[in-house]
Amino acid sequence: MPRQFMARQILRIVAVFALSLSMMSSHAMLQPVPALAQGPASVADLAESLLGSVVNISTSQRVSQRRPGNRGPRTPQVPDGSPFQEFFDELFPDGNNDGPRTRNSLGSGFVISEDGYIVTNNHVIADADEVTANFSDGTKLIAEVVGRDPKTDLAVLKVEPDQPLTAVEIGDSSSARIGDWVMAIGNPFGFGRTVTVGIISAIGRDINSGPYDDFIQTDASINKGNSGGPLFNMQGQVVGINTAIISPTGGSIGLGFAIPTSLARGVIDQLVEFGETRRGWLGVQIQTVTDDVAEALGLDRARGALVGDVMRGGPAEKSGMKPGDLVLSFDGKPVEEMRDLPKIVADTAVGKEVDVVVLRNSEEQTLKVEVGRLEDSERELAGATDEDENTDGDSADATPVYLLGLELEPVTEEMRAAEELGDNIQGLLIASVEPGSHAEDKGVTAGEIVVEVGQEPVKTIEEVKARLEELEKKGRRFAMVMLTSKSGDVRQVALRIGG
Repeated sequence: MPRQFMARQILRIVAVFALSLSMMSSHAMLQPVPALAQGPASVADLAESLLGSVVNISTSQRVSQRRPGNRGPRTPQVPDGSPFQEFFDELFPDGNNDGPRTRNSLGSGFVISEDGYIVTNNHVIADADEVTANFSDGTKLIAEVVGRDPKTDLAVLKVEPDQPLTAVEIGDSSSARIGDWVMAIGNPFGFGRTVTVGIISAIGRDINSGPYDDFIQTDASINKGNSGGPLFNMQGQVVGINTAIISPTGGSIGLGFAIPTSLARGVIDQLVEFGETRRGWLGVQIQTVTDDVAEALGLDRARGALVGDVMRGGPAEKSGMKPGDLVLSFDGKPVEEMRDLPKIVADTAVGKEVDVVVLRNSEEQTLKVEVGRLEDSERELAGATDEDENTDGDSADATPVYLLGLELEPVTEEMRAAEELGDNIQGLLIASVEPGSHAEDKGVTAGEIVVEVGQEPVKTIEEVKARLEELEKKGRRFAMVMLTSKSGDVRQVALRIGG
């Protein structure tokens, strides 16, 4: 084959290969970058539109100092302008402790109405003598505390502006999802309005700060001074009120928590309208349903809220609810776990009659409950006692017997007097708890009284034996046991039938 022909063929192949590479490169350039590889779009426009509605909250409080004659250490005096002044201020924050002084603190808040209503955290303004709202344009207005709610750590303030304020829109946090972008604006460490962006890390967090914990967790940087500030979604709606962080240093480590607006909205509306909250009240003490309790009740899984005690005179007692009932739903809303019930009840209108589905003796029953109002005076009903008819225990069976890992003794008249038990307390006294038993693991202690076994009242040892035999025939490994203290506090425990 001639060399010229071969050369032409090689050039032709090289040209085709180069053209292919060029087309592949052009095609790749035309392909859009996958969305998952892109970062979030700029939030500059969104932040600019919202900064004017976020305020810095400064408070002052007059606190008393040492009494005359106090010989405590005094702060060293330094000349004005000394470079050591900052050092001594940090080392001796209380000054010379001579007479009253003013304590200042900073937080955040946001405007919810053009006429001057502002939302913040209760702990930001608690015990303050004076509260000031500082706006982005430099305006400072004295704020009046309209109402506050320590249970959810929310407070509403009111200022009197010369012209309408820029208000934010409160959104619906129930539609928020894990992974959604959010933006926090606040006053961290007193630096003024600071914008941070992150995602919703988790929802429904319980950090044991109160009875209605249902926090949004976010990794958007939240620090001291951000308390009371808003957490926005990417539509500029408030979905949370920043309120807490978990940190060993006091600074953000990506564990910030915000009160969801689904919980806060009703509280805010009530504080604005009434200056106080008006929560629903059921009048029960409830317990968590553990796997042991679920098995003892014959459930396929742990769910609901177990009624440990029913407050005398409360809505639950009037409806016929009893200790040992398992609340499965309230006003048509399912109760999946214990902490669901207080939130559902609190959000229910006072005076409304609702259906409450309970499990009693393995059967579902529907009770009609008229929701009361949660008040401190009503809580005291838990300690009230009725003058019930005195029914003696079976004093003939006086020999202690171990059942469920418990040494039980019938309550006699002599024992009632010696132990100072009220006439309304009926059952079997726990003389001792067997070491190493399941009852000991569950925290059962001597001196408590067994009131019910398997949701049936017991006053004699024979009744306890019969009830346990009945449960064993049903294949139960655990028995629900109602215990009461000498003071009348009631609780439920699931104890292994074999002890």
